[in-house]
Amino acid sequence: MLSFFKSDKKADESLEQPQGWAARLKQGLAKTRDILNTPVSGLFAGGKIDEAFYEELETVLLSADVGVSATQYLLDDLRSRVKRDKLDDAAQLKQALRDGLQTLLTPLESPLSLSGHKPYVIMMTGVNGAGKTTTIGKLAKYFQAQGKSVLLAAGDTFRAAAREQLQVWGERNNVTVITQEGQDSAAVIFDAIQAARARGIDIVLADTAGRLPTQLHLMEELRKIKRVIAKAEPGAPHETILVLDANTGQNAIAQVKSFDDALQVSGLVLTKLDGTARGGVIAAIAKTRPIPVRFIGVGEQLDDLRPFVAKEFVEALFE
Repeated sequence: MLSFFKSDKKADESLEQPQGWAARLKQGLAKTRDILNTPVSGLFAGGKIDEAFYEELETVLLSADVGVSATQYLLDDLRSRVKRDKLDDAAQLKQALRDGLQTLLTPLESPLSLSGHKPYVIMMTGVNGAGKTTTIGKLAKYFQAQGKSVLLAAGDTFRAAAREQLQVWGERNNVTVITQEGQDSAAVIFDAIQAARARGIDIVLADTAGRLPTQLHLMEELRKIKRVIAKAEPGAPHETILVLDANTGQNAIAQVKSFDDALQVSGLVLTKLDGTARGGVIAAIAKTRPIPVRFIGVGEQLDDLRPFVAKEFVEALFE
């Protein structure tokens, strides 16, 4: 039975912001920053720039889950800057590493554009536990703040808890959640798109199942959903987002490859940066599969999900 779930509660007129985004990002990345800065400050405090220096720096970067390829890139880049600019000052060396990391991450900075389609259909994917459903709720609030109307499709029909969680987010954001018991995910999302078109809704956020990507039947199910979405709305989904838990470190790379190979992922969301010392994984992504990082999350509040800005991220890691 198809149901249109909508809360009678009003959405918050404004979000409490006890501190600015820059401060929250810095606080959220504290564990990763500690990995980088404690040894790095010692490395860059003086002394000879030799192979021992670069080997120790390599260990530091790998400890923050920067990954082998990205670590090698950063070390080569630093060597080049040291030679080219004849660097020997501690502050200059640290700035050179920051500049190299920012250069690596900047191509991932690509804000999501919602123009050209109505409804704009966003297919959300990710393994269980990555924070996908919570991310959908936060994105709904983010888009509402931009003056967009939003509809949520409870397409994770494998888990009743997922439908209930999405309905809670619907209450908090005062948006419609379309659910359907006893039917598959594709059918729910198809109906949601039809409803969005009839109501003149701007954005459809479609939740999907999140079993492990090693389970081939899941990937086939997701491909089926994508095909059905295209039938419901030609050209859709207009964005296919993969939600990643930063705590998974290098395993996130395997997830990116699996989902991208199956679905041609167009954007990433990196969540739970506030609870991990593995925030360097974003550099590994940049080097191995540079898909745009649309948003990053550093907390549980509604506005703790923001567009990724490379310069802000790097500053928060080193300051």
